[in-house]
Amino acid sequence: MNEEYDVIVLGTGLTLYKRFKLPGQPPASMGRGRDWNVDLIPKFLMANGQLVKMLLYTEVTRYMDFKVIEGSFVYKGGKIYKVPSTEAEALASSLMGLFEKRRFRKFLVYVANFDEKDPRTFEGIDPKKTSMRDVYKKFDLGQDVIDFTGHSLALYRTDDYLDQPCYDTINRIKLYSESLARYGKSPYLYPLYGLGELPQGFARLSAIYGGTYMLNKPIEEIIVQNGKVVGVKSEGEIARCKQLICDPSYVKDRVEKVGQVIRVICILSHPIKNTNDANSCQIIIPQNQVNRKSDIYVCMISFAHNVAAQGKYIAIVSTTVETKEPEKEIRPALELLEPIEQKFVSISDLFVPKDLGTESQIFISRAYDATTHFETTCDDIKDIYKRMTGSEFDFEEMKRKKNDIYGED
Repeated sequence: MNEEYDVIVLGTGLTLYKRFKLPGQPPASMGRGRDWNVDLIPKFLMANGQLVKMLLYTEVTRYMDFKVIEGSFVYKGGKIYKVPSTEAEALASSLMGLFEKRRFRKFLVYVANFDEKDPRTFEGIDPKKTSMRDVYKKFDLGQDVIDFTGHSLALYRTDDYLDQPCYDTINRIKLYSESLARYGKSPYLYPLYGLGELPQGFARLSAIYGGTYMLNKPIEEIIVQNGKVVGVKSEGEIARCKQLICDPSYVKDRVEKVGQVIRVICILSHPIKNTNDANSCQIIIPQNQVNRKSDIYVCMISFAHNVAAQGKYIAIVSTTVETKEPEKEIRPALELLEPIEQKFVSISDLFVPKDLGTESQIFISRAYDATTHFETTCDDIKDIYKRMTGSEFDFEEMKRKKNDIYGED
C-alpha cells in the first residue's frame, strides 16, 4: 500500500447495535436485520439546497433515488401545526388569527418578490443594514409568527439572527419556499435506503476519476514531517499524500470542544400524532416554546424509505445540550412520539478545528450539529474547499465544468 495520493479522506462506519453496545438480540417484532438502515445522524436535503446542487452538478444523482418528506411541522403551546410557507397555506393555517394571517401573507409576498439586484423590491429596507427584528416590526408580526418564521422557515437554531442584517434571513426563507415549490409536500428530500447511499454514490464517482477506496482499514498514525502531513499509516503500511481531510475523531490534539449534542433514536410502530399519518416528517420545536436557547428537532422516516421493517418508523430527536440533564431537555419532543417501542440515546461532543490547516495541510471538518438538514454541513464543505484550494467554491463554475464534460443540459 506504499502508494502516493494527492488527497486522502478518512471516514468510519458502525452498525447501530455495535454503536450502542446492546445486549442480546432485538425482538422478533423488529423484523429482519437487513430491513433496517438507521442513520446515527439523520439529516434531510433541501430540495433546492446546496447539497442537491452538488449532487446534480457532480452527477452523483444517477446512483441514487430520493423520496419527498411528507410534511414540515412546528410546535406551539404543546401541539404541532403544519408550517405555512405559501400565501394559501398562511391564510388556511390554524397557527395564526385572521389579522395575523394577513400580515404574514404580506410578509411572504415581500420575500417572494425580493430581488437583491432590484432595489425597487426592498420597500425601504436596506438588506445589508436593516436587522431582521426591524423587518418583523415593519410587518407587525407577533412573537409566535416570528418563532416559526425564524426557526421553521429560515431554519435558525437560536435567536441571534434577529439583530443581524436581514439579507441572509430573507434568502433562507426564499430557499425554503423554492424547495417547497419543487415537490409540494415539504421542502425536504431523503435518499431511499438512507444517507449511507451518499458516500456510496461519491465513491462510485471517485472511482471513475481514479480515486481509491480502502474499507475496514484501521488508522494507526497520521505522519507529519516538518509540520506538514506526508501520509497515513495503516496495518504497518503507509499511504503517502500531500493533503488530508478528516473528521475530529482522528486528530483529538488539533480540535477543541465547543459544546455537546444529544440525539435519541426512537423506534415506533405508528406515525407521529397530528401529522396526518405521514410516513415521514420534520418537527421543529422553537426554543422560545420550551424556554431554551436552542431549538429541538425531530425528524421521522420509515419503511417507506427502505430504512425500517414494514410498519416501523424511526424518529430521531436532537438538540444542543444546555444543562447537566440533557435527557430532560428533550422531553417535550419525546412526549410527541409516545408510545416509543425502543430508544437509543447518545450524547456527542461538538468539536471544531483549532486552525485552518493551511500549514499542516490537515483539513478537519466540524462535528455534525443538531440541525436536521445539510445546509450547515455544506457550509463546512465549502469552507474546507476554500482552505484547501485558496479559492471560494463556485456552483456556477462547477456547472460550467460539468457542461464542458457532459455537454449542455
